[in-house]
Amino acid sequence: MFLVNGVFDVIYSVTQILTLVIALYQFAISIFGFRHRKEEIKHAPRKRFAIIIPAHNEERVVGPLIDSIKSQRYPQSLFDIHLIADNCTDHTVYVGEKHGSIVHERRDNEKIGKGYAIQWMIEKLKSYNKSYDAIVMFDADNLVHPDFLAIMNDKLSFGHKVIQGYLGIKNPFDTWVSVSLAISYWYDNRMWQSARSRLGLPCALGGTGLCINYALLQQIGWKATGLTEDLEFGVRCVEHGVIPVWAHDAKIYDEKPITFKASYYQRLRWQQGHFNCASRYIHSLVKGSVNERRFMKFDMAVYLFQPMRSLIVFAMSIMLFVFNLPFVNQTLSLHVYQIIPEPIWVWISAILFLEMPVALMLERVNWKAYVGLILVPIFLWTWGPVTLHAYFTKRNKKWYHTIHKRALRFDQVQDP
Repeated sequence: MFLVNGVFDVIYSVTQILTLVIALYQFAISIFGFRHRKEEIKHAPRKRFAIIIPAHNEERVVGPLIDSIKSQRYPQSLFDIHLIADNCTDHTVYVGEKHGSIVHERRDNEKIGKGYAIQWMIEKLKSYNKSYDAIVMFDADNLVHPDFLAIMNDKLSFGHKVIQGYLGIKNPFDTWVSVSLAISYWYDNRMWQSARSRLGLPCALGGTGLCINYALLQQIGWKATGLTEDLEFGVRCVEHGVIPVWAHDAKIYDEKPITFKASYYQRLRWQQGHFNCASRYIHSLVKGSVNERRFMKFDMAVYLFQPMRSLIVFAMSIMLFVFNLPFVNQTLSLHVYQIIPEPIWVWISAILFLEMPVALMLERVNWKAYVGLILVPIFLWTWGPVTLHAYFTKRNKKWYHTIHKRALRFDQVQDP
């Protein structure tokens, strides 16, 4: 029994230290998100964009997206809208053509998923009769702010090669699930993405609202066909010394799941893809950060480690709960050694949670979001079971399609 106590204390102590260091690291970065100044657009329109929209049975939502793109305050002669009707069995093709996009029908029952559809479209563009300066990617359920392309043109003109737009939510107050996800995104946009950008660190790519320099794409290729193609491409950019930058004022609005089940499977796919990327790239990133003395690679490695950290914390919390049950404790006589005093954990947890309402205030979000804060801790806790499930199924590459139903127009979206 002494051996069991010893092993548990060592593992738990290492976990405490690791969790504390990462929490402090996250807090230190978040401080730089408190301030944001809207950037002035300084360059006239000159970049030509190929806008790619992967769509699988999206007849309900793709029309308003195309309309919002065509309403850009940017010359329509400088962008083309390419809609990928990916193995569609509904009226996505008809809706896409009706709203004025160039529709490309794709049929492939083996290479299934968004990453494969994007790769197929990029290859097809090589033989297209127009040259482009950049590719922009949107999900079919999105809505796009009128200044999006103008801001991307400005960023590209300053020399940036990979730009991630602001990830807004078009249906934040549908259910407790959608508002919990919305709060998470508002927090991440301000206290993580914007903060990291101010520090010159790579932002995390979100899979939509993404702009990529076309020459860079031809140089390194897409090659991101996993469950989290955005994360995979972002890691490859960092490996090639390219820092993805954040455009806080280039906003897109994404539909979030309204049921816990749909949210669970969406997050499961994200975590499965995250584990796959971590297993493939984390070692080379850490090695590269040491050999090349490039902190951005170490930072990306820390980001890839996040699901594993969450899994460790979740597993240890369950173990502590079980071992503290009276009959279990009496049987094992287990003594838990707290290397870090409990009040420190209370203060750190409180500070990190209080940053959420601060982020909502900074983003000037509707008052309804503050009511949603009551349920956020429950939703955040559910990441534990999701991550545990993802870990044991991380070899799975099945794509879970999220069904979208909220066919809102841009003027119906509440802009935070």
